[in-house]
Amino acid sequence: MNPEFMAEAIRLASQGMDDDLGGPFGALIVRDGEILAHACNGVVEACDPTAHAEIQAIRMACKHINHFHLEGCVLYCSCEPCPMCLGAAYWAHLDGIYYAASREDAANIGFADAAIYDELCLEPSRRRIPMIQLMREEILHVFQRWMEKSDRILY
Repeated sequence: MNPEFMAEAIRLASQGMDDDLGGPFGALIVRDGEILAHACNGVVEACDPTAHAEIQAIRMACKHINHFHLEGCVLYCSCEPCPMCLGAAYWAHLDGIYYAASREDAANIGFADAAIYDELCLEPSRRRIPMIQLMREEILHVFQRWMEKSDRILY
């Protein structure tokens, strides 16, 4: 844990907000005391709802080390990750996450991740965005081929 890295994440959050790139969020990926990637929220600038600081930092760090796993790395972020960013952190195999503001703090300024967390607890058919399963048997054949693929790369 290094307060200087958190201070940099907060600085990025402020800079991105001041530059009208997106919300007040910043993130760093750090390995062995070295910053591999840093980003601020770019949702507005990129017209991309997935351009959260954490996602962008994960993408840049993966490109930097030329691998899709970030074992040995930690995420410093100005706010507790939303469900999307938390999922990305798990997929990236990060070793840890340090955050400044809580999701409640974010909700107090209009970023209501709680609604998404609530949706995740519901059965897919009961979610606000309807989810309807189709053609399961057809995709299971493709999944079986994946299992038989001798050169598949697990992630």
